[in-house]
Amino acid sequence: MWTTENRPRYNRDKLRYPSDLTDREWDFLEPLIPPAKRGGGKRRVNMREVVNGIMYILSTGCQWRYIPKDLPPRSTVNRYFCLWGSDGTLDRMHIALYVKCREQAERDGSPTACIIDSQSVKAAEKGGSKIDPPGFDAGKLIKGKKRHVLVDTLGLLLHAMITSAAVQDRDGGIMVMGNLFGQFPFLKTIFADSAYAGPIFQNGLTEVMPGMKVEIVKRSDRAKGFVILPKRWIVERTIAWLGRCRRLAKDWENLNQSALVFLRLASIRLMLRKLCIPS
Repeated sequence: MWTTENRPRYNRDKLRYPSDLTDREWDFLEPLIPPAKRGGGKRRVNMREVVNGIMYILSTGCQWRYIPKDLPPRSTVNRYFCLWGSDGTLDRMHIALYVKCREQAERDGSPTACIIDSQSVKAAEKGGSKIDPPGFDAGKLIKGKKRHVLVDTLGLLLHAMITSAAVQDRDGGIMVMGNLFGQFPFLKTIFADSAYAGPIFQNGLTEVMPGMKVEIVKRSDRAKGFVILPKRWIVERTIAWLGRCRRLAKDWENLNQSALVFLRLASIRLMLRKLCIPS
């Protein structure tokens, strides 16, 4: 919690950039960096600086060409960003850090309950044939993309997907659950809001994850103003945590895959800080 007494624990002024990894954060991440390919020359790139460059883009939201000169060239940083997002490196990092965070909280590695929600974000000005087209969310009157987010009861990200904003929450939710591929075998209950109510989501969920129980947490008709709803506030808090990374303020990416990589990086950033600055 941000209090006057607690604030010094989160102070990063001694770092070159606040987005840089601390020594302890690098100790967690370094073993998860894949080694150089066999048969080639010796790796000359400072991998910690590459990660610092990626975190700088994530935290500040600046363009790739605006990476400071004391970080690796943008071509190098972008190459590893694309490589790790496509070869499964970030997924392995995320899983390893997730298990450590669960262990730190004295929980089992695989959760039994989860919460799902979505966030519609405005699309930046862009065009061309090589982009994933945006859509229009008629409920929130937003043209852009939609982030479908699944978290556990600690608020840690389990899985996510990026779609057009025109995709209904229930349809995106089925895609998210269908793409877990048995990664969390002990999941039994999913909490959601009224957008996931009805037979479409329930029947789709039954096909991809038989035995999963859906609990819809509804807002009371008598409630006025802001109300904390059981379980739903957890996923909403996680979305707010991830939103501290300015790269996620809008949909800047041409490809949904790139947007998903940045979302996963924001979760990795969050877990590193939880591990190094336990509450």
